[in-house]
Amino acid sequence: MKGCFRQRLPIPQDFSKSLFILDIGQNDVASGIRSLTFEQQKANVPNMVSQFTTQVKNLHGIGARSLWIHNTGPIGCLPVAIVKVQDPVKGYLDEHGCVNSQNEIAVEYNKQLKDEIFKLRSELSGAVIIYVDMYRAKHDLIIDAKNQGFEDPFKICCGHHGIGYDVWCGNRGSVNESEVFAGSCSDPSRVISWDGVHYTEAVNNWIATRIINGSYSDPPVSISRACRGA
Repeated sequence: MKGCFRQRLPIPQDFSKSLFILDIGQNDVASGIRSLTFEQQKANVPNMVSQFTTQVKNLHGIGARSLWIHNTGPIGCLPVAIVKVQDPVKGYLDEHGCVNSQNEIAVEYNKQLKDEIFKLRSELSGAVIIYVDMYRAKHDLIIDAKNQGFEDPFKICCGHHGIGYDVWCGNRGSVNESEVFAGSCSDPSRVISWDGVHYTEAVNNWIATRIINGSYSDPPVSISRACRGA
């Protein structure tokens, strides 16, 4: 078994000919939201970005030359955060119904990440680094959900969440003193959020078809060109 698995691993000589796709940030931002004040979250952003760029440099050190880096999405628009909001003060939610402060941290993270990627392009010899604006791609869909063939962007397909309860997808639990099973909705293809945190397959396909042509990238390079570059 070990020998079979080893045969599937890429050899170091192939690293320089490979395209490395990195998607990172949401868990780091989410962790800060759960445990830190808003000011502490902002102060922690440079540390998060620094740790990420260190790993990019490590990849470059072992031969990576073509990198396709996704920024983090609009975490303040995740339904699991929205359903917990009750009688919000003015300004807590934005005009689309997303949590302002959470998205503000994501935007700041993305700004600093993009600045560091610009620096890496000059520091890392022979590296081609593409910055992909996943935040804008996801946000564009959320604010135009119905025109794109989806239902309420804050609907959760699998799971029950609200004030005082969370029954995660695939589990049983109690809601208003009644036992419920958190199963799938009838038509996931029309729902943006699978479980309140992750996106449905239909949305991942919607996003993928729009980012692979480079329209959300800086520089605007399609993934096929990035692969040829690799």
